Amino acid sequence: MEFTGSQTIAATREQVWKGLNDAAVLQACVPGCEEFIAQNEDEYKAVVVASVGPVKARFKGTLALSERNGPNGYRIAGQGEGGIAGFGKMTATVTLADADQGGTLLTYVAEAQVGGKLAQIGSRLVTSVANKLAAEFFKRFNATMSAGPDATEAANAGTAH
Repeated sequence: MEFTGSQTIAATREQVWKGLNDAAVLQACVPGCEEFIAQNEDEYKAVVVASVGPVKARFKGTLALSERNGPNGYRIAGQGEGGIAGFGKMTATVTLADADQGGTLLTYVAEAQVGGKLAQIGSRLVTSVANKLAAEFFKRFNATMSAGPDATEAANAGTAH
């Protein structure tokens, strides 16, 4: 399943790029994120609680950043195991450009796969939830970045691991 979206963020491309590479900002923006720990500069371990229809699970997995081209974008690859609920995999290409009215246009193209019980729920529901989670992440990211440096510092203070 593939989905796309975009957000215009009231911040410079350099500020948005910095936020996209800040573990505390990322953790604050991931819906249901309980833990987000840097393993190295490009890889994080995460624990996320998510509900898809009747299935609610705690997913433990990794998130890797690659193809970095600052401040223009990068690729995100994530995967998580949710026990008997199954597994989820996601890749996304995030692109940054200067917006016409100022600020930064963030565009993403994401692809997700699920297996186990999640796959049995039905692709339409899973696609809807995956799209909603991606949209919520970028909505939160937009709000954090548009609020300015103070919000980024607050995210860093609240999630020190």
